[in-house]
Amino acid sequence: MSKRTHEHEASDAELVRRSQRGDAKAFAELVTRYQDRVFNLCYRMCHNEADALDLAQTTFLRALQNVDRFGGRARFYTWLFRIAVNVVLTGRRRRSRQPASLDAAADPPVVPDRREPDGAAVCAQSELQERVAWALGQLDEEFRAAVVLKDIEDMDYAAIAEVLDVPVGTVKSRIHRGRLMLRDLLRAERIDVAGR
Repeated sequence: MSKRTHEHEASDAELVRRSQRGDAKAFAELVTRYQDRVFNLCYRMCHNEADALDLAQTTFLRALQNVDRFGGRARFYTWLFRIAVNVVLTGRRRRSRQPASLDAAADPPVVPDRREPDGAAVCAQSELQERVAWALGQLDEEFRAAVVLKDIEDMDYAAIAEVLDVPVGTVKSRIHRGRLMLRDLLRAERIDVAGR
């Protein structure tokens, strides 16, 4: 682990300690540090920007309400992501499950690249992102969460196991199966589009 990562973790730990002592500014700094990642996780799991904003807000509210219970056994962001996944899953269970349509799938706003990209490449990339977002929306929640945490959030297996509260072997299995299902969905969707 790099020195920079240790410094970042120590900084999180200090902000958590200050938050536990009632320092609202310290918790606000944690929110600032992780709000984009939590929003992106929520968005990729629910595929609706308004819902993702609500879910991210609920995640931080729950974290604030429970910050005194954070014992430091896991890294703060792992603990926070576990809250976010639970918030998303609970929210989805409350609503009836509606399959996402390809038309409704979209990626969250992205900071534009300053280079001038090729128009055809941008169009192809956008189409691919839409197809992947649609396919992710078709996966069962347990597989979607594992794939998003690994392939989008770039978390290691141990951290994902902590977030999902399952053994590492289960995480690996869900990621493998989720990727296979994504591949099959994308192939089937491509054939369907080509056949129209």
